[in-house]
Amino acid sequence: MLTTALALFLAHLLADYPLQNSWIIANKKKPEAMAAHIGIVFVLSFLALKGEIVPALTLSALHLAIDLIKTHYAPERLWAYIADQLAHYVTIVGILWFWGDLGLLWPDATIWMQYILAVSAGLILCVFAGGPAIGLLMADFQNMQHAGLPAAGRMIGLLERALIYLMVLVGQPAGIGFLIAAKSILRFDTASKDQRASEYVIIGTLASFGWALLISYATLSLITITGIDPASP
Repeated sequence: MLTTALALFLAHLLADYPLQNSWIIANKKKPEAMAAHIGIVFVLSFLALKGEIVPALTLSALHLAIDLIKTHYAPERLWAYIADQLAHYVTIVGILWFWGDLGLLWPDATIWMQYILAVSAGLILCVFAGGPAIGLLMADFQNMQHAGLPAAGRMIGLLERALIYLMVLVGQPAGIGFLIAAKSILRFDTASKDQRASEYVIIGTLASFGWALLISYATLSLITITGIDPASP
C-alpha cells in the first residue's frame, strides 16, 4: 500500500507542478487548458496504478471537480490553495481505501524504489509547491517589490528551498545558517535603503525557509517512520 500511495502522490505532484506549464496555468478557465491538465493527471495516475483504468479515471474525475471549484469559485488566497491540495490528497486516500487491492500492485517494490518515490515527492512539494504558497502569502505586499531581473525572485526561491531540502536530507541542517547569512549579505544594500523592502525580504525569506524546513523534516520523518531509509541498518 505504501508504494502505491507514494506513486499516486508523486503522480499528483508532477501533474500539478513541473508538468503544469505557464500556458495551462494562465488559461485554466478555458476547457482546452483544463483538458490538457486532466489528461496529464490521468496518464500519470494510470501509470502509478499499473494500468488500472477505472480507479485512474475516477481519480482524474475527482481531480477535475476539485480544480473546477478552485478555478471558478475559490479566492486567490493561501487558505484556498492549501485546501485545494488537501482535497486532492484526501481523494488519493479515498481511492486507496475504496479499492483496497490497489495496495498489492507493487509486490516487488524495493526499499530503494520507495525511498526514491518519497524523496522525489518531498522535493516537488518543498521546492515547487512552496512557490505559489509564498506568493499568495505575500500577495498583500506586492506593491513593496522592487524592479529586478524577470522571474529572478521565483528562481531564488526555488534554489533556496532545494538547498534546504538537500541539507536536511543529507543530515547537514547547520548549512542552512550559512544560506541565511549569504542571502542577508547579498540583500543588505537594497534592504538598508528601504525599510519596506527590508520587511518584504524578511517576510518572504522566513516564509520560504519555514515552508522548506517543514516539508523537509516531514519527508525525513516519513522515511524514518516507514523504515524506507536504505542507509539505515
